[in-house]
Amino acid sequence: VQFVESGGGMVQPGGSLRLSCAASGRTFSNYGMAWFRQAPGKERAFVGAINWSSTITAYADSVKGRFTIDRDSAKTTLYLQMNSLKPEDTAIYYCAARALGISRIPNMYSHWGQGTQVTVSS
Repeated sequence: VQFVESGGGMVQPGGSLRLSCAASGRTFSNYGMAWFRQAPGKERAFVGAINWSSTITAYADSVKGRFTIDRDSAKTTLYLQMNSLKPEDTAIYYCAARALGISRIPNMYSHWGQGTQVTVSS
């Protein structure tokens, strides 16, 4: 099982990026999925999560109203649409999956991607 993340890069403040996380080897149709991020010198932090049926989403207060998490109907790809980006959004972004719902705690997730760098700078 492998997650392949893409869509990261450098963008100016106020810009947008859309991250993708594609699962290979299996589907995660019954799994909750999430995005976390880790800035240099900081712990990995929760960004957003979505449950298996896409009926429940949760966001960190710092990204609420700017970021949107969703997943395709085949449950093989997770997305994170990031708008109105700020320099403090700069971090490595990771996708993660877990059975039985969603959580804001990194240790509750059993499957992780390799991460993609997002840099917001003028």
